[in-house]
Amino acid sequence: MIELLERQKRLTRNQWKLICTANLADLLDFFDLFLIGYVTAALTKQWSLTYMQGGLILLASGIGAPPGAFFWGWLGDHIGRRTVFILSAITIAIATGVMYFTPGPDGFIPGWLFLVIFRVFVGLGNAGIYTIDLPLVQEFIPAYKRGWVSALVTTLLPAGSLLAGLVSWQLLPVIGWRGLFLVGLVPLVLVFMIRYWVPESPRWLMRMGRLEEARKSLAWALMVDPKAIELPAALPSLETTRWIELFKYPKLVLAGMLTGLTQTGGFSIGVWGPTLLVLVMGASPEYAAFLMIFVNVSAVLGRFFITALIEPMGRRGSATLCLVLGGILMLVQGYFWDVNIGTWSLFYVALIASSFFTSANYSVVGPYMSEIWPARLRASGMGLSYGVGNLGKFVGPLGLSLIMGAGDVIKPAAPNLVMLGPAFLYFAAWNVLGLIGFWVFGPETKGRTFDEIDRELDGPPATAQPVVQAAGN
Repeated sequence: MIELLERQKRLTRNQWKLICTANLADLLDFFDLFLIGYVTAALTKQWSLTYMQGGLILLASGIGAPPGAFFWGWLGDHIGRRTVFILSAITIAIATGVMYFTPGPDGFIPGWLFLVIFRVFVGLGNAGIYTIDLPLVQEFIPAYKRGWVSALVTTLLPAGSLLAGLVSWQLLPVIGWRGLFLVGLVPLVLVFMIRYWVPESPRWLMRMGRLEEARKSLAWALMVDPKAIELPAALPSLETTRWIELFKYPKLVLAGMLTGLTQTGGFSIGVWGPTLLVLVMGASPEYAAFLMIFVNVSAVLGRFFITALIEPMGRRGSATLCLVLGGILMLVQGYFWDVNIGTWSLFYVALIASSFFTSANYSVVGPYMSEIWPARLRASGMGLSYGVGNLGKFVGPLGLSLIMGAGDVIKPAAPNLVMLGPAFLYFAAWNVLGLIGFWVFGPETKGRTFDEIDRELDGPPATAQPVVQAAGN
C-alpha cells in the first residue's frame, strides 16, 4: 500500500490541503506563543516589572513545553496523530483566552504570576501541535519530497510572530493588552478544519492493524477509489510501543536533543525582542511591535530560502549554514548594540539578519527531529527531541534576565546594556551544540524512505500475520 505513495510523481490537491492546514496550525500556534512578547513590552513600564518577573512571564511557556512534548508525542503513537492535533489546538487557544482575566499587579494573585501560570499551559498546547503535525504530514508524503515539504510546513511559524506584531501594533492602542488575549482564541478554528479535512495517518493506522481505514486514508491522499488500493496479504506482527524504547537508540536521542536545543537563542531573542527594542532604542511598545514586523518578515523569508536548499545540501549542510551565520550575527547584536550605520542601529540590522538564519535553521531541525526515528516511535521520538529542545524556551529567556540583571533581580528592568554581549554570546553557544548533534550523533536522512530508515534501525520486519487476523485485532 505504501509503495503506491512512494511511487507518486505529483502531490494531489488533498495532500496540499493537508500541508496548508498544518502551515496554518503552526502560524496560529506561534501567534499565541509570541503574543506574550508584546504584552510584556507594554507591561514592563506599566507595572514596573523586574527583569526576573518579565523573564518568568516569557519563559513560562518553556516550563510547559517539555512535559507537553513528551506527553503529546507518546499519546500520538497510542491514540493517533489527528486526535492529538485537535486536543493540543484546544489547549493553547483556551489557555490564551483565559489570560484576558489577568488581575492587576496588586491582586490576590499578582498579575505577572497569573500570566506565568497560564503561559505554562500555552507551552503545553504549543508543544502538542508542533510535535504531531510534522509526523502527520510526513506520513502522507513520498520520501523524495519529504524534506522540502517538511520544511515548507514550518515556513509560517515566524509568520505567527509577524501576525502577533501586526495585531499588537494596530490593536494594542485600541483594545489594550487584555484584548490581545481574546484574539488568541482564533486557533480554535483549527479544530473544525482538522475535524472535517484531515484523516488519520495511513502509516499509523496500518501499524494498529486497521487496514481498511488505512486504505481509505491513503486513497484520500492519492485521490483514488479505495477499491483501487489492494490490501496486502500479510503485515508485520503488531508490536506494543513503549516510550522507554527510545533509549535503545542513544545516538538518535542525543542527535534529537542537541539539534532541538538550537532554538534556544532564536526563541529567546524573539520573545525578548520587543522589550529589548524598548530598552536599547528607546522605542515605545507600539513602535517596537512595528519594528518587529520586519524582523519576522526576514524570518519567513529565511524559511522559504532554506526550503530550496534542504534537499540539494542535505539536512547537515543546510543546518550548518544557518547555525554558523546565525551565531555570528547574534554576537554582532550583543557586542555592537550601540553602533549606528548612518541612522540605522546595527543592533536592529543584525536582529533582522540573524532572524533570517535562526528561523531557517528550524525549518531543517523540526523535520529532522521527526524523520530520524523508526515508524513505531516517530511521534514519541519527536516529542522527546522537541521536549528537550523546548528547555531552551526556559533557560534562554531566563539566561538573559539573569545576565542582564547582573545578579540583581529585584530592581525594575533598566537599560543595563553593557551585559548584552555576554547574553548574546550565551545564545550563540547553543548553536555549537546543534552542530555536534548533526555531525557527531545524527544520520543524514536526505532521500531515504521511512522503510529504509526502519530497516537500518531495526532490521527486517517481524514475522508476518494474515491481514484478516491483524484487522480483527
